[in-house]
Amino acid sequence: MASAEQPPRTQLRVGRLTKAHGLKGAIKVELYTDDPAGRFTPGATFSLQVPTTSAWHGKTLELIELKWYNQQPVAFFAGVLDRTAAESLIKAILWVDQDLAELPAEEDAWFDHQLIGLSVVRAGVEVGTVKAIDHFPAQDLITVSTDSGDVLVPFVKAIVTAVDVAAGTMTVDPPIGLFEEIDDDGSDDRPIPAPKSDD
Repeated sequence: MASAEQPPRTQLRVGRLTKAHGLKGAIKVELYTDDPAGRFTPGATFSLQVPTTSAWHGKTLELIELKWYNQQPVAFFAGVLDRTAAESLIKAILWVDQDLAELPAEEDAWFDHQLIGLSVVRAGVEVGTVKAIDHFPAQDLITVSTDSGDVLVPFVKAIVTAVDVAAGTMTVDPPIGLFEEIDDDGSDDRPIPAPKSDD
């Protein structure tokens, strides 16, 4: 009897190990997820991104517990029993398996793999394709591949006005100059609407 077909999966980056904490193998974690309670549950298994020369290359880590010390997440992993072992994992990136069809629980939120490849539409005209997503402390940046090169677009509601994964589109309303060259006098051929009244 044939086994049921497994849903397509990808991997999501959820954290980076930054510093040994104490003497019993605990490690501080920089979180790359908005759902640490869901991702870092006891028994969760993480694939490791480490140099090929690392003793941890090709291995996984099983979480025992995630605790918070002074608002800093600290993880305890099976088999990491002392500070020396913890220090050998510093800078390791933690990845988890993810069902491609699963959506984030939060409204108006998407995983990177759901956005990459979307057609970027401006005023009803396709201007490019989402090539990459970069996450920074201040904001996320979308790299849009266009005929004239890559354009970095801040992933903020004022500019990215709609995302329709089912339709394969991302609608943008960018400021003048983001997707086109501006004349030396700072003008282009688009009219500028009158400012709104404060009344």
